[in-house]
Amino acid sequence: METIKCCAIGAGLATLTFHVPFILALPDLFTLHSVLERNPRTPTGTSYLTAEIGLVLIGTPNDTHYALAKAALEAGKHVLVDKPVTPTVKEAKELGELAKAKGKVLYAYQNARWNQDYLALKKLLDLPETDPLSLGTVIEFESHYDRYRLGLKGSWKDEPRPAAGLIYDLGSHLIDQTLVLFGRPTSITAFASNLRGIGHPDVDDNFTIYMHYPAGSALPYRFTAILRSHPLSARSPQLRYIVRGQKGSYTKYGIDVQEAQLRALVSSGVHGQTPQSLITPVPAAVPTTESIPVYGFEPEECWGTLQHASDPNGSAIVTSSLAFN
Repeated sequence: METIKCCAIGAGLATLTFHVPFILALPDLFTLHSVLERNPRTPTGTSYLTAEIGLVLIGTPNDTHYALAKAALEAGKHVLVDKPVTPTVKEAKELGELAKAKGKVLYAYQNARWNQDYLALKKLLDLPETDPLSLGTVIEFESHYDRYRLGLKGSWKDEPRPAAGLIYDLGSHLIDQTLVLFGRPTSITAFASNLRGIGHPDVDDNFTIYMHYPAGSALPYRFTAILRSHPLSARSPQLRYIVRGQKGSYTKYGIDVQEAQLRALVSSGVHGQTPQSLITPVPAAVPTTESIPVYGFEPEECWGTLQHASDPNGSAIVTSSLAFN
């Protein structure tokens, strides 16, 4: 089978950390044809996509997604675009209609769907109520992406431009995971602000989102999913999930290890690989005795905690661990 030739647009975190390593890891399916880096010093430039390219991966600032995805679809290419696909629903629907008209695939890159803690939680919620680990009917779901950061990173995400700010950044992951788990809510209440008072006041750096589900929609009971991100959370590890059910609860601390492992691969190289070798593959590296953690698997100290009531009155609580590994 002929491999799919890929062109990655953008040479920043998204491309080098989230796209290129996986293209190179699947040589039977994909070939990295090229990486295109935008040049901000050239306001009017031209580029083209050769006929042999089958898939375009867009890892550029959010407000450029629409124009780049539209150009790639019009050129007859499949498109994988980082979340959020576009700043507005109107633009996303337009791209969806264009993809259908061209007979091409347009897909959002949502890597957080493959986080170990999320997969463990999904596995837990899929258990039948007769299973001793089951939480029973979920009555509350709380999902966090917190951090402690006094200053700005100085990237485009801090600038007052379309689809910038924390809700579009980390919030899109939390919203997407909740939609996959429970479906669409009937209403949403959200609070967002520039809590630290630095940078542009219109760029949010924290949020709390309530996704409301009436009885009989996602679950038999009235149910609320609470999504939060705070920029001044001085704790380690950070809280990730709290899920309460009629039979028990699930609590998870710490962030999925995959992004940190990929960043380490890109920045320092593993087994002889360097950032350049991720773009231009090199011969097999010299064997090394360096101990490398298994990719994507969380250490036991990061596993989530299950707690179940041992009797209807909750006079004793039984604690156990849960991991997807």
